[in-house]
Amino acid sequence: MGEAVLQARAGLDGVDHAGADGGADGGADGGADGGDVPHRLHAAVRDVLGPGEGPFALHEPEIGEREARYVQECVTSGWVSTVGPFVDRLETALAATCGTAHAFATSSGTAALHLALAALGVGEGEEVIVPALSFVATANAVAYTGAVPHFADAATSTLGLAPDALARHMEETCLLEAGTCRNRRSGRRIAAIIVMHAFGHPAEMDALADVAGAWRVPLVEDAAEALGTTYRGRPAGSMSQVAALSFNGNKIATAGGGGAVVTNDKALAARIRHLGSTAKQPHAWHYVHDDIGFNYRMPSLNAALALAQVERLPDMLARKRRLAARYADRLRTVDGVAFVCEPAGARSNYWLNTVQLATLSTAARDAVLAALAADSIMARPVWEPLHRLPMYAACPRAPLPVTERLAVQLINVPSSPHLQTHAQEQEQAHG
Repeated sequence: MGEAVLQARAGLDGVDHAGADGGADGGADGGADGGDVPHRLHAAVRDVLGPGEGPFALHEPEIGEREARYVQECVTSGWVSTVGPFVDRLETALAATCGTAHAFATSSGTAALHLALAALGVGEGEEVIVPALSFVATANAVAYTGAVPHFADAATSTLGLAPDALARHMEETCLLEAGTCRNRRSGRRIAAIIVMHAFGHPAEMDALADVAGAWRVPLVEDAAEALGTTYRGRPAGSMSQVAALSFNGNKIATAGGGGAVVTNDKALAARIRHLGSTAKQPHAWHYVHDDIGFNYRMPSLNAALALAQVERLPDMLARKRRLAARYADRLRTVDGVAFVCEPAGARSNYWLNTVQLATLSTAARDAVLAALAADSIMARPVWEPLHRLPMYAACPRAPLPVTERLAVQLINVPSSPHLQTHAQEQEQAHG
């Protein structure tokens, strides 16, 4: 039932707009009785989670016997810092999972993205195209290089960068000068385009690659939320020149903290490894550093935990997809809301299950969040759009109508992989 439900609801738009528009009787707040949306959505989410007591976290790590055994092995070996067999094993596993030739494990997902940009040569006095609908780390990594984020709009179908809108904006804003893409208004080089796969749903990578190629700009994946996701059969992280992953405590596979850079480019991989290891030249005893590098290597203790998680990833993904199918099935009967399904051609990891409300009212959205919180069900709105944050308010940006709308409409609901098993057990106990 699960895969059929997800496939049936994953139309070209990624959401069921009949539901989001409130049905035949609906208004902007979803249905003739739009004020009842908080109650009806709460009831649907509670049905999915089962009758057990909360609190229900947004996304909890799932740590088991394998994780404990690997960490103990790491401690016993004495290789607990940034070298050791667990770091090597994790990088091999990540390259295989992402379908890339190379992986470099880092201390955080933000460090991974910063390192990827630095290795590409992004620097002071340049601009990087960034989705306005993203977590702040995406823009922060750009700022760490000295470059300026340049915000672009999202697509309703994927929640990621909208290729058509980006193409139009670049035609209006950019020029090619001796093979280099520049912002004709600021004169700055457009040094990269970052694509973020929101909540595990992949962006339209083929179309975005066409835009990047036409303007001769490197494409970078912020795949922090998308480990295990595929787009047209290709894993997230393998569809660009370089990609960043995250193993924060709230991700599907966690290292407690950590990240990784993955790429198929051998020379770029060597540059990433060098810069990420303090740019130290290999030598038996001399400390010679030939560039300003970064102490971004993942410790072996974290790698041991992450390796166990990556090895268990297929099972966790399967359970998360079954949980997503439960949400999709239950929410199809709720006017004024729609479950955000994977885009056509994609197989999402459903990192955070996402509901799109029909309302364009922040107060109405917050009423939904309050109703869920009253029952110890953690739910969150989407991030504050990056162009609204004070440190980025003066940055260049495209028109952002879809981002502005989605910022009011989207909420995330509990998504931990164990919730699928928990709900089934509770139903059986109360059956």
